[in-house]
Amino acid sequence: MFTGLVEAVGKIASIESRGGESRMRFASASSGLSDAQLGDSIAINGVCLTVVSKSDEQFAADVSAETLSCTTLGALKAGSHVNLERALLPTTRLGGHMVSGHVDGVAHVASIKPQGESIIITFEVPSSLSKYIASKGSICVDGVSLTTNMVSDSGFEVNIIPHTQQQTIIGQYQQGTPVNIEVDVVARYLERLLQGGRVKPTSNISRELLASQGFVD
Repeated sequence: MFTGLVEAVGKIASIESRGGESRMRFASASSGLSDAQLGDSIAINGVCLTVVSKSDEQFAADVSAETLSCTTLGALKAGSHVNLERALLPTTRLGGHMVSGHVDGVAHVASIKPQGESIIITFEVPSSLSKYIASKGSICVDGVSLTTNMVSDSGFEVNIIPHTQQQTIIGQYQQGTPVNIEVDVVARYLERLLQGGRVKPTSNISRELLASQGFVD
């Protein structure tokens, strides 16, 4: 699990193709992640990967064909910058929100406009994901925990403060940039619970109960 608070921006040092899969090597000497150990989980642009080899300045992770096809990692090249976050510890301050590192889909930057020192970014999302995104709710974009300002049938809008622009790859976004999206895990489980015929009859959770607690209209 992760918090969506990016620790550093790293760089892809090399990409080795392995029969439809890839081994990506990331430069980490200046990222503060040089102490990563074999088997550690690290979120790369919001995608949970496992460290399979490491040196003082780099670590490598294998990326499956499924992950390459369902996320933006397959479009990255050597030299691309990426957001990095190590898995949280029990003592970690949960300043963002609970992030699994399991990407739900790919969205695209629709527009970027300045507002004071911040920027307002509007993202277009696949129609299959829009129902999971709520106004003032949490969303994970390329591994960054953000709060939605506004949602529509086609996407959502967020405010990016200067610190986030400087400390993540969001400051490099342009119109059309593809990004990894992970919706709030609570939305996934609520949908599962509300799939009437698939909920066990012994369950005490019903649509009426959820409505009484403000979870659904």
